[in-house]
Amino acid sequence: MKESAEIKVKSLQKAMDILNCFAKKQPLGVTEISEMLGLYKSNVHNVLTTFKAMEYLEQDEETGKYRLGNSVFYLCRALGSSFGISEIALPYMQEIVKQVGEIVYLGVPHEDEVIYLEAVYPAESVRPMRSLLGERNKMFCTSIGKAMMSQLPQALIEEYCARPLHANTEYTIIDEQQLLQELRLTKERGFALDNMELEFGIKCVGVPIFNSKGGLEGAMSISCPSLRLEGARIKELEEILKYYAKEIQKRM
Repeated sequence: MKESAEIKVKSLQKAMDILNCFAKKQPLGVTEISEMLGLYKSNVHNVLTTFKAMEYLEQDEETGKYRLGNSVFYLCRALGSSFGISEIALPYMQEIVKQVGEIVYLGVPHEDEVIYLEAVYPAESVRPMRSLLGERNKMFCTSIGKAMMSQLPQALIEEYCARPLHANTEYTIIDEQQLLQELRLTKERGFALDNMELEFGIKCVGVPIFNSKGGLEGAMSISCPSLRLEGARIKELEEILKYYAKEIQKRM
């Protein structure tokens, strides 16, 4: 967050703090947010109602809880279009989905996090309850993140690995030396694996995307249920990703 001296409108800051709660968990109710931020329920309710009217949030009629709405999605797409990589990669992502029948994600680095810019789903699939589109996650526990992290300067990699790391599942690598070894292996083979490290039951294969000058631009991943990502399937998917990453690079 920027220095507090730069924040001129405190009420706007509180409203955005409330909206940012939904990046951590969905759906959320008034009481939950009130407890998370230490705000009065009446204030939280007023902000949520306003965001709902502006379609930044939508409310479940049965539970009364809120989740992110269409206006947030439009902002995410606008953010994505500001990155050349998003417009270039999207047609290739759609082609990958046709070939493999799994979800494909595109992300870019932001400090030690991944920002997800695009997500393409198989036409016949049921979309997951929680999409990563527009969300942020730590690099160290995602295939997209590890694919990008492995390409960073070594001093920066070591700095990130030395930070306290939170385990999302029992498979999350939080040991500094083990993570450094994982990133070395990732760089050597040219692809990263998320072995249920972010979410139990979900595995991912990810590859970095470079521009025509060899600079890191982002990464792309294929995500699927863990039982569908074993052995030869991993090899198949990483080869497909590498091929299309090179096609994207030619246009960057």
